[in-house]
Amino acid sequence: MKQPLNSRSSLGFTLIELMIVVAIVAILAVIALPSYQSYIQRARFSEVIAATGPAKTAIDVCVQISGADCAAAGTNAVPPTAVETDYVEKVEVEAVGTDSWVITATATDLLDEETFIQVGTRPSTGGRVTWENNPTTNPGSCVAVNLC
Repeated sequence: MKQPLNSRSSLGFTLIELMIVVAIVAILAVIALPSYQSYIQRARFSEVIAATGPAKTAIDVCVQISGADCAAAGTNAVPPTAVETDYVEKVEVEAVGTDSWVITATATDLLDEETFIQVGTRPSTGGRVTWENNPTTNPGSCVAVNLC
């Protein structure tokens, strides 16, 4: 004669087991969600960083070809209609003397109007312009909020 099946084994999960699974999922969500949100903000801010590219290239080419009024060349490379997007408000180019330039990209209010600043310097021996985002001397506000 066959032994009857244990009715307990055929019922599935107990309430305690389901509550443990729900608690684990909730803990993972609490840990992962802030991390994911910060990742999304950094990904959006990369568009602001990329918006400085045309100005940097224009200044680099200007330095190599003529070396005269390279700030104007950089400004012409980033007209407002070309750089304004959902995340980029503006890109400004400023000459600092004859051998240095500052490019400031400003995010829109969707990214709290954070700024990204690049400083370019022409070497005294010629060659290409060296660009840097120096967090100690000219950081931009994106450094403090860990977006760049």
